[in-house]
Amino acid sequence: MSLFQNKYKTQSARHKDWDYSSDGFYFVTICTKNMREFFGEIVNGEMKLSEVGKIADEYWQEIPKHFPFVKLDEFIVMPNHLHGIIEIQHVESRHGVALHENRNSFSKPLKGSLSVIVNHFKGVVTRHCRSNGFADFQWQPRFYDRIVRNETALGKIQEYIERNPKFWDEDKNKVENIFY
Repeated sequence: MSLFQNKYKTQSARHKDWDYSSDGFYFVTICTKNMREFFGEIVNGEMKLSEVGKIADEYWQEIPKHFPFVKLDEFIVMPNHLHGIIEIQHVESRHGVALHENRNSFSKPLKGSLSVIVNHFKGVVTRHCRSNGFADFQWQPRFYDRIVRNETALGKIQEYIERNPKFWDEDKNKVENIFY
């Protein structure tokens, strides 16, 4: 951690030399706060969505309606997290620009960037939950991402997502498997 205006600032987990608004595939994992299992449960290797899980599933699938340059690939809503592959296909790209236009200051994420897409999704789900009787729903503040660099990696990630419910008992995101 580093200091900014005498306060600790958490460093970004994003690759500092990558333009997260550029065309490509991105594998994201978005978790609930404290890994609470809001989204449902795994029964016989299959995900059974709760009402909150159905909300997350529905709004994930609506991302391309709000971001027409986005295509969704494989995704799964798990009990306390979501894995998904987002493909960004801009007509134009901003090569050489990282997450923020000016890396030395706090600025807004780039329009059309992965952060904007994920934060929009998280916000919509949160607002819908809170206005529909799920006031205690919360996301973890950040999200995990991986830039998918080639077809081989894409295939392995797609397979991982598809098989994720079958391996829930060993999943590192299952509360019982997290070591504090």
